Amino acid sequence: MTRTVIESKTKTVIIGFDEPFCVIGERINPTGRKKLAAELEAGNFDTVVKDALEQVACGATVLDINSGAVFTNMMAKDPRYADNNFVEPPLMKALIEIVQQTVDVPLCIDSSVPGALEAGLQACEGRPLLNSVTGEEERLELVLPLVKKYNVPVVAISNDDTGISPDPEVRFNVAKKIVQRAADFGIPAHDIVVDPLVMPIGAMGTAGQQVFTLVRRLRDELGVNTTCGASNISFGLPHRHGINGAFLPMAICAGMTSAIMNPVRQQEMEAIRAANFLMNHDPNGGEWIRFSKVVEAVEAGSSFSEASAAAALMAAGGRRGGRRARG
Repeated sequence: MTRTVIESKTKTVIIGFDEPFCVIGERINPTGRKKLAAELEAGNFDTVVKDALEQVACGATVLDINSGAVFTNMMAKDPRYADNNFVEPPLMKALIEIVQQTVDVPLCIDSSVPGALEAGLQACEGRPLLNSVTGEEERLELVLPLVKKYNVPVVAISNDDTGISPDPEVRFNVAKKIVQRAADFGIPAHDIVVDPLVMPIGAMGTAGQQVFTLVRRLRDELGVNTTCGASNISFGLPHRHGINGAFLPMAICAGMTSAIMNPVRQQEMEAIRAANFLMNHDPNGGEWIRFSKVVEAVEAGSSFSEASAAAALMAAGGRRGGRRARG
């Protein structure tokens, strides 16, 4: 059974066909978040700390760290800040150090800049997930040596030098190519987590069917774990959380084992918790019962993040108390 192991300093998360669905929190990403980008430009990491704590409390077991910030004010003063190769490596290091001081969960290092990927690998404690490699020749030659050097798993995105194909057969063959090229570097298939690329259902009516078929093939024919940007499926549509909440259990049933997503959304997290229980990845429904207490608190007037944080604090206190009692 395929098992992709990622680690923080003291915690291990396993992505696998027989494991609970792995929620990779997406919030620490300045792309499209002007307030966060402005804070990072000013050396302010308050929102990063808040997002890290909130996402873990709400159920993320891995946090994605994206350093793709645009420092507009600094660019006006120093043209070097227009170059991501200059901006991202030190920012990635700083982000990872702050997050590791805040929470103890494995990290996913997310950048298109190889220098930022390596800076993240050097700063990370444990065994992070690297995000990402594609089927583009240049990207393969830049990223796979890093994967091998640091012995880490990697997200493999199913596009190549020709771009993103609407044909699922082409996307499968790109994933197969990446797995084969990784093997040439001595990287095993269980350390490849394929993103088959979820298309927006509003633009392509078969997008859901495509990804479910692709996930099954990736599992059965290549033996790899899978991930996706979960919200891509609902891009441009109203009531997106309803679509996401339906998509995720269907993807899990097809064999998808993780997603990069916003865990601070009750509808999506409720769907995942229920799917874990129905797939027998939540023995005796223990996690579902704990989650139901969060839902009850929300119904009583708390926000989802507040209720999740309170439940996490109570659970942590109970575990500490149990250890003291046994001691």
